[in-house]
Amino acid sequence: MKHNGLTLGVLGGMGPAATAEFLRLLAVKAPADCDQEHPRMIVYSHTVTPDRTTFLLGKGPDPEPYLLDGLKTLERWGADRLVVTCNTAHHFIDKFLEQGLIGVPVIHIIDETIRTCQERSPEGAWLTATLGTMNTGIYQRHAAASGYRFRIPDEAMRVEIHDITDLVKAGKQQEAGVRYRAAIEKLWEIERLPVVGACTELPVAYQQTGFPPEMGISSLEALADGCIRELYKPL
Repeated sequence: MKHNGLTLGVLGGMGPAATAEFLRLLAVKAPADCDQEHPRMIVYSHTVTPDRTTFLLGKGPDPEPYLLDGLKTLERWGADRLVVTCNTAHHFIDKFLEQGLIGVPVIHIIDETIRTCQERSPEGAWLTATLGTMNTGIYQRHAAASGYRFRIPDEAMRVEIHDITDLVKAGKQQEAGVRYRAAIEKLWEIERLPVVGACTELPVAYQQTGFPPEMGISSLEALADGCIRELYKPL
């Protein structure tokens, strides 16, 4: 199946393993029979972007100008649609969109993940993410707009899950999987609902848990699905 000719601009590097997994998912999910039927992409691994959560916790430099520069660079390079493979970054991206600073449509990871949650688990899901994403309430706000319900882990569990994302960034994926499995087991003692990996490192960790795929909802996979839908629809 031929794509519609749109060029996807991917702002990645936050972190690199998550970006690589996103690109793998796009390649697997594309309804393509040859190279030429896969979508055109420009990938900007903007690894110099300061950590989003560290800034939101008041402990580091502001990533906002780096994010805006990355998006505007992809626009200049010819991207027709934009994606950012970092959930926490969308706190800033929402501000850019509200202020009209981005001239190209954004395929939004939060909205795509909530869409998948509604389809897969209409009764609700556990939200697991970085402390930055959790503290901004961005998932809760977007979910409230569509009437969806997330279960929120307690504070100690939120800290543990944030530390698991750092392990993936450090290349310690097996250790991340062991700790994520233990955390999820505790959540399921409260209520057995699917777990949303609402940080792009968490789906990588979930693959190491040994849990069934249907009990994990990947923000990366949801974003990839949204991109495929956008890049193969008729214009």
